[in-house]
Amino acid sequence: MKLFSTLFLSIGMAGAVCADKSTLDIPLKDIDGKKTNLGAHKGKVMLVVNVASKCGLTKQYKQLQAVHDKFAKKGFTVLGFPCNQFGKQEPGTSLEIKKFCTDNFSVTFPLHAKIEVNGDGAHPLYKKLKKESGGSDKIRWNFEKFLLDGSGKVIKRFSPQTKPDAPEVIAAIETALKK
Repeated sequence: MKLFSTLFLSIGMAGAVCADKSTLDIPLKDIDGKKTNLGAHKGKVMLVVNVASKCGLTKQYKQLQAVHDKFAKKGFTVLGFPCNQFGKQEPGTSLEIKKFCTDNFSVTFPLHAKIEVNGDGAHPLYKKLKKESGGSDKIRWNFEKFLLDGSGKVIKRFSPQTKPDAPEVIAAIETALKK
């Protein structure tokens, strides 16, 4: 009986490990509703950001685009994930969000469908990013940033108030691009 219990427990644990998808394989939808995942950016350093159009930090879109432009040819991309969980500051539809970002900030980096980043409805990507980054298990506000390596592993987490072009963000991106 003990052997059976040990075997059952071992199989169960192996199943739990196997069920843990790679960050690159977690299903996503882009802003146009097409299925995608971070695997589309495999090998690139990625800055994953929950974004909003009606936030005091919305001006960070301009800095996100500038950082994207600066490093895109070196194997880097910004990935925006609209979220309406903080003060209902992203109420728009995907079409409205895309138009806002294009018209106001000339955003060319990939935007994704609106998601939740906290609570029971949190998207699996954000559940994984929060777990891997350590620290808080909650996203504090719009424009929290996760820097990922080309295999989707979290390198560093930055607070919403940390500007995308802050020296510590730029240094972390440059270091990641050298690896």
